[in-house]
Amino acid sequence: MAALAREDGARGPERGQRGCEHYDRGCLLKAPCCDKLYTCRLCHDNKEDHQLDRFKVKEVQCINCEKIQNAQQTCEECSTLFGEYYCSICHLFDKDKKQYHCENCGICRIGPKEDFFHCLKCNLCLAMNLQGKHKCIENVSRQNCPICLEDIHTSRVVAHVLPCGHLLHRTCYEEMLKEGYRCPLCMHSALDMTRYWRQLDDEVAQTPMPSEYQNMTVDILCNDCNGRSTVQFHILGMKCNICESYNTAQAGGCRISLDQQ
Repeated sequence: MAALAREDGARGPERGQRGCEHYDRGCLLKAPCCDKLYTCRLCHDNKEDHQLDRFKVKEVQCINCEKIQNAQQTCEECSTLFGEYYCSICHLFDKDKKQYHCENCGICRIGPKEDFFHCLKCNLCLAMNLQGKHKCIENVSRQNCPICLEDIHTSRVVAHVLPCGHLLHRTCYEEMLKEGYRCPLCMHSALDMTRYWRQLDDEVAQTPMPSEYQNMTVDILCNDCNGRSTVQFHILGMKCNICESYNTAQAGGCRISLDQQ
């Protein structure tokens, strides 16, 4: 599952130079914390030893006439358009990307707004096709990404919703799949593994264990359904008797049935 609404953003302060690598805008923000001029909060945070609070920005400087003025969408001196989109709460200026301000998230998201809904329990905006079809985890986006340990809620990197409900940055998710398939938090399969499990069925059937192991059983715990079962031991993997997943962990020692000894 994918489709988490991400925070808007993704384009130096020389006269007439429009925007930065993060945003396309026609003004500089006057940082309320240090009174320095920066194109955006991200440029500020990359250079300073403190963070710019976007909500406390009061003034901006026009890149053309250099007049410092109250934050607004158009320059009061030369009529330069500071941004096709402007949020008076986040003080976000940028080209039009169908942004909208989500009051519950507290920040601007890239839309269109009608394509997303805010899940009150998860406390984030999700794609409409996930409404009623995702596993809710309370305030899930307020947790850091378990891969890179960086913020998810205000990140400019798109987040990915796992079947278990946990979130990863999309880039972290793609890197994770190069080495594994399980959620780093709960060990649940991070994608539909059904096709691979059936391939593993064939491999297990074609790889008989040595005679001394053929009657050996083991207790397992399934990471996908959380069920417990006793199955035949096999070096390639032990399949859950409940959901047929091979995403299992040994929950006890191996043993040989008494009637088989």
